[in-house]
Amino acid sequence: MTKSATGVLSAPTMAPSSQAKNSNLAKFAGVALLLCALTTMAAAQFKSLDSFAGTNGANPQYGAFVQGTDGDFYGTASVGGANGQGVVYLIKANGTYTVLHSFCGQAACTDGAQPYSGMIQDTNGIYYGTTWAGGANGAGTVYSITQKGVLTVLYSFCSLTNCTDGEKPASALVQGSNGSLYGTTSAGGTHGGGTIFEITTAGRFTTVYNFCALANCADGSTPYGTLIQATNGTFYGTTLQGGANSQGTIFELTITNKFKSLYSFCSQTGCADGAAPYAGLVQASDGNFYGTASTGGTQSAGAIFKMTSTGAFSTIYSFCSVTCADGETPYAGLIQGTDGNLYGTAYAGGNGYGTIFSVSTSGAFTSQHAFCAQNGCPDGEQPTGTLIQGTDGLFFGTTFGGGTGGGFGTIFNLNMGLQPFVALQNTSGKVGSTVIILGSNLVNVTGVTFNGTAAKFSATRSTDIKAQVPNGATSGTVTVTMGSETLKSNVPFQVIP
Repeated sequence: MTKSATGVLSAPTMAPSSQAKNSNLAKFAGVALLLCALTTMAAAQFKSLDSFAGTNGANPQYGAFVQGTDGDFYGTASVGGANGQGVVYLIKANGTYTVLHSFCGQAACTDGAQPYSGMIQDTNGIYYGTTWAGGANGAGTVYSITQKGVLTVLYSFCSLTNCTDGEKPASALVQGSNGSLYGTTSAGGTHGGGTIFEITTAGRFTTVYNFCALANCADGSTPYGTLIQATNGTFYGTTLQGGANSQGTIFELTITNKFKSLYSFCSQTGCADGAAPYAGLVQASDGNFYGTASTGGTQSAGAIFKMTSTGAFSTIYSFCSVTCADGETPYAGLIQGTDGNLYGTAYAGGNGYGTIFSVSTSGAFTSQHAFCAQNGCPDGEQPTGTLIQGTDGLFFGTTFGGGTGGGFGTIFNLNMGLQPFVALQNTSGKVGSTVIILGSNLVNVTGVTFNGTAAKFSATRSTDIKAQVPNGATSGTVTVTMGSETLKSNVPFQVIP
């Protein structure tokens, strides 16, 4: 394990050492002109919103923000806060920052400690997340928290002998179409390789798969990335280690808990296909899955990969292809923006302290921002968390270090000139179910349609709409009409039979 700037133990990473960072600086010194060209090709406008200062949280790790029904953003920092063990915070689009909960506020940290992942919001308005440590057994928790900061521990890991229920969850949760929450633990389980679990919002816990069930962990081990539920209803994810080559895997889990390994990384000579994926996958609008591998690729600096719905794997970009001005060592996952491009961050490269990039689904790559662009890194350094696109069209994210608060990290946004849109809090449901539609300025709404079929709705505030999936609705885009203005959802809605 490594220590953060606060002196608190953080999750094990494969982060470059300080010597490696200094070496990177020398490595990049000769490519300043090229870097300038890369960062000015795009119309990206970068803005620092706030800096962590330790007492209000520090060193956000793998988690992404979640945009709530109130239009604000909610996130976690892995350490810092009143007790040095991490916080849940709220930040408004204008940068106003509030700590909602400081972990380890109870004796023996029974409320949890060190939240490495972000949170999700349920349709009941409650947020759910995990902590790496703390809880009744010191092995992590699943918790819920209200917008007012009232935290409840739903489950403490290692409640079973030898931690057969799992321990040390590093990933966020995902809510399945059945209403349950799904997640992973990076360790524990029957074979010690981590688990996939299901937990209801009432706290009923079930282990649904134990990694390392096959000889030599051929099924994978140590999952760090967040699961996704694809449009076919199946869950997909990655493991950091294990597989046929001990460099991680891609797997699927059906809603009936049938597990299948789909791909083992480092299957190509020199790991040209990538290795050690920390993050999970994203399913793009073309139906294919995309993700990042933190190492490997043709330059051994990480890769962006694609997997089709039929399981065909390909590497679409290898980092350090431009003398590392494009970035290297991507820990964070990808998201698809409303322009169809994929967006992500690299932990290192650029000026030596990481980058923000975009890449098309065909592999056309553009560097959008190189961190530590100014003396002292006021814009931040070493981003590890996945970006989120707010309904105002802007991208938001965090850095692990840098900033003006003592080097504890930053919160930033990136303006790519994309238009506002509406987001679906739940992206699948049956006819008659309620769907919460998020937006930034939803005023004078006159209509909501599901793939062209009109729906009943109620709009009581400017940040969200409640709509009912109408009879005859089919899967497709959700559209909100406000007079002459039309906003479309960034992802399609899947109607469940």
